[in-house]
Amino acid sequence: MTKKEKTLLLVDGNSVAFRAFFALQNVGSFTNRSGLHTNAIYVFKKILDNILKKYAPENVLVAFDAGKTTFRTEKFSDYKGGRARTPGELSEQFPYIRKMLEAYGIKSYELENYEADDIIGTLAQTGESKNYRVIIVTGDRDLTQLTTAQTTVAITQKGFSEIEEYTPAHVEEKYGLKPDQIIDMKGLAGDSSDNYPGVTKIGEKTAIKLLKQYQTIEGIYENIDEMKKSKMKEHLIEDRKTALLCKDLATIKKNAPLTLGLADTIRKEADQDGLRSLFEELDFKSFLDELSPNASQQVDFEKLPVTILTADQLDKLPVKKNSEITFYLEMDGKNYHNAPFVGFIFKIDDHYFGARDVALLKEQPLQKILTDQEYQLDVFDFKRTYVGLNRLGIQMAGVRFDLLLVSYLLNNTENSDDVGELAGEHHYDQVKTDAEFYGKGAKRQIPEDDGQLFDHLSHKVLAIHALKEQLFDELKENQQLDLYQDLELPLALVLAKMEIVGITVDTQRLEAMRSEFKERLAELEQEIVNEAGEEFNLNSPKQLGHILFEKLQLPVIKKTKTGYSTAVGVLEQLRGMSPIVDNILNYRQLAKLQSTYIEGLLKVVFKEDHKAHTRYTQTLTATGRLSSVDPNLQNIPIRLEEGRKIRQAFTASHPGWEIFSADYSQIELRVLAHIAQDEHMQEAFKADRDIHANTAMEIFGLADEKDVTPNLRRQAKAVNFGIVYGISDYGLSQNIGITRKQAKQFIDTYFEKFPGVKQYMEQIVKKAQEQGYVETVFKRRRYLPDINNKNFNLRSFAERTAMNSPIQGSAADIIKAAMIKMDHELRAKKMQARMLLQVHDELIFEVPHEELADFEKLVSSVMDSAVDLSVPLKVECAHGKTWFDAK
Repeated sequence: MTKKEKTLLLVDGNSVAFRAFFALQNVGSFTNRSGLHTNAIYVFKKILDNILKKYAPENVLVAFDAGKTTFRTEKFSDYKGGRARTPGELSEQFPYIRKMLEAYGIKSYELENYEADDIIGTLAQTGESKNYRVIIVTGDRDLTQLTTAQTTVAITQKGFSEIEEYTPAHVEEKYGLKPDQIIDMKGLAGDSSDNYPGVTKIGEKTAIKLLKQYQTIEGIYENIDEMKKSKMKEHLIEDRKTALLCKDLATIKKNAPLTLGLADTIRKEADQDGLRSLFEELDFKSFLDELSPNASQQVDFEKLPVTILTADQLDKLPVKKNSEITFYLEMDGKNYHNAPFVGFIFKIDDHYFGARDVALLKEQPLQKILTDQEYQLDVFDFKRTYVGLNRLGIQMAGVRFDLLLVSYLLNNTENSDDVGELAGEHHYDQVKTDAEFYGKGAKRQIPEDDGQLFDHLSHKVLAIHALKEQLFDELKENQQLDLYQDLELPLALVLAKMEIVGITVDTQRLEAMRSEFKERLAELEQEIVNEAGEEFNLNSPKQLGHILFEKLQLPVIKKTKTGYSTAVGVLEQLRGMSPIVDNILNYRQLAKLQSTYIEGLLKVVFKEDHKAHTRYTQTLTATGRLSSVDPNLQNIPIRLEEGRKIRQAFTASHPGWEIFSADYSQIELRVLAHIAQDEHMQEAFKADRDIHANTAMEIFGLADEKDVTPNLRRQAKAVNFGIVYGISDYGLSQNIGITRKQAKQFIDTYFEKFPGVKQYMEQIVKKAQEQGYVETVFKRRRYLPDINNKNFNLRSFAERTAMNSPIQGSAADIIKAAMIKMDHELRAKKMQARMLLQVHDELIFEVPHEELADFEKLVSSVMDSAVDLSVPLKVECAHGKTWFDAK
C-alpha cells in the first residue's frame, strides 16, 4: 500500500457501559464526594484508553441506543422484554460518559427507532466502501455477524483489560460458521437476552449442525421434506414463521437513515481543561495525574515590594491593633505535621514582610501578632497554619477569615487546597498555582532566589486579602455567617488540637499482631495445601481454579477468558461446600489486614511520641462530613474479629487513663424523624424502641416485636438506612439479597407506614427545584445544578441527593457542634480528659480514672443537647484500656 490505511473505530456505548458497570459492581465504594456512582465511568475510560492506544484510529464514533422502542419492537412487541430495568446507579452515569467522550474529542450518536448495533452496521459498511480498516468494540457477540476481511469485532471480556478479536476465521473457529450465518443461528436458537424465542427445543449446538448442512434458515426449509420424521422436524415446521421473524430481528441493519457521515467521526484533539474539570468533579485523582500539566501561560504578575526580615528589623514593623493582617506559612508537603518549612509572609496593611527563617516567628512582635486575640488575622487554612505554628511553640489566635473554609461553605463541590487554584474558582487570576510555580512530582523545586519565592508568597496573601470582602458578603447573603463563625471556624481549632494530641499506638502490640498474623497465615496456608493434596501457589487464580474446580470438583460459578474465576464473590457462594474454601477466604482477609492495616499503621506512627497524628479534611465532602488521612483512622475495620483487634493497639497516653467512646445512636434516622416530622418515627424514638425492629413490624405487618427475627431486622435496617441514602430498588436488592420486585415492595410499604418521610422527600425535591439547593439545620448548602435537567438520569440523581443531603449534612453538623461544646466544657471545668478522634458519629477521648464518672455524665449531657431536635438524641458510652475495649 502506498497510502496508510485509515482506521474507523466504532464503539457499542450501551454494551461497553454495562460491562464497565458490572466489572466493578462489588469492588469498594465507587462514588464521588457528591454520592454519584462512578464505577461505569471509570472502567469505560480504562477501556477507551486501551482501545485508542491499541488501534490508534483516525475516526471514532460511540453509538448509543435511543430508547426501548425501535422498529424491532414494532415487529415483535416482546423484543428485549425480559431485560431488567437499567439500575439507577448505572443510568446516572451515562450523561457523564457522554461528557467524557466530548472532552476526548469523540463523537457520540443515537438514532430514534434504531439500536446502536444498526448505527454501527451502517457506518461499518460505509467505512469499508471508503477502504477503512473497521474495528467494532462491544460486549455483545451478536455483532460478530458484521465481521469481514476489513472489519474486526473486538469483544470486551468480563474484566476490562482484555478483548477477544473476531475475524471471519475466528468466527469459523469458534462456531464452525461464517459471520453471515450468525443471524441464522439466532433465528433457530433464539436469544434469551433479546427475548426472542427461535424454534422450540433447538439450541445453539443443533442450530450450528443444521446450518453446516443447509447453510441458511431458508435452505433448511427448502429441504424440510427430505428430513427424517422427528420431533425436531415437527418443531421446525410449526415454528417456521417464528424462525424467519427471529432471523430478521437478529439482523443488524446496514442502511439505517443516519444524519452523520464519516467526516463527523474524525477524532478531534482532546479538551484537557474539560477532562480536568470532569475528573475533578468525579474525584478521579489518578486520571488527573495522567493529564498533562496545566498549560496556562506563565504570566509575570506585578512585583510586590517584599521586605525580607532579619532579627534586627522586627521592632520596626508598622503594625497597629486595627491593621489588616494576612499571614501565610509555606510548608513543602501536604502533611503539615512534619513537612519542612519553606518560609512565611505577612501582609500588614499595604506592606509585605517575609523570611525563610521561621524561627523569627517566635520573636516579638511577630509572635504577639500571631497569638494576641486583639489582632485580626486572615489566613488560607487555619487548621494547617495552627498545627504548623504549634511545631514552633506558637499557639495561633485571632483568626477571622479562612479563605479555604469560607470558599468551601459557599461551594462545597469545588475546593482545592492550593491558593492559586481556589482563587481561580472565584475568578481571581493574580496568583499562580503551586504546580505552575514549583513544578510537579520529580520536577518540583523550591527556588533558592528570595525574590522569586517571596514574589509567589506575596501574591498568595494578596489573593486572600482581595477575596475576603467578596466572600464574606456572599456568606451573609446566604445566611451562612453563623455556620462559619459558630461552627466551622471554631471546629478548625478543635480539630487542630486533636491532631496535635494524636492517639498513642502500641507499636509492640502491632508488631506482635504482625507476628501472630504471619503465623496464622502460615498455618492456614498449610491447611489449604493439605486439603488440596498438593503444593500450589495460593495467589495464582489459575492454580487455585485447578484445585477447586478440577481436582475437588466444586461447582463452577463463573469463568473468565483465562480460566475459572476465584474472586471473593465466587468463593462466598462456595462457602460451606468444602473446608478449603473457608480457609482460602480467611487467608485472603487476614493477608489484607496484615498488609493494609498492620503494616500501614506501623509506617505512620511518629517515632518521637509513638502516636498517630491523623489529618482531618474539613473541606472535602459535599455533606459536611469530616474525612481522615495519613492514617485514615475512620476506616479501621470492625466487621471481622481480627480487624477489630487492631484497635487493641490504640491506647491512652498515660498509665491510669482509659480510652472513652461516645457514639451517637442512629443519628441520621433521628434527624430524618425531626426533619420529616413523621409521627410514627418520632413516637418510636421518644419511646426508646429499637427503630429497626419497629420498622420491621411496620413493613412486614407484625404485631409483636418478639416476632421480628434477626433476618427481618437486618432487612428493615437496610431499608431504614437505604431510605436515608436515597437507595433504589436495585441497590436494596443487592444489599440484602432479594429480588428487585421485593425490594420495591419494601420501599413502597415503608412510605405507606411512614407518610411523613414520603411527604418530606416530595417537598424537599420541589424546594430544590425552586431554589437550586437544599440546606441542613445549620444552613449548610448543597447546590444541585441538575435538579431541573431535562436528562432523566441527571435529574433523578439530583433528586436523590436533595432528599438525603439535609439528613447526612445535619448529622455531620450535630457532631461538629458537640465537639465544639465538649472542647469548651473540658477547658471550662479544667478537666484533664482530651478529645482524640472523630469517627463518623463517634467521639474518642482519653480520660484519667479519677475523672471517669464525672466525664461520662458530662459527655452524655453535652452530646445529648448539642442541638435541639423534636426527638431525643441518644449517646452510647463505653471505656476501657484500649479502643478495642471501649465498645
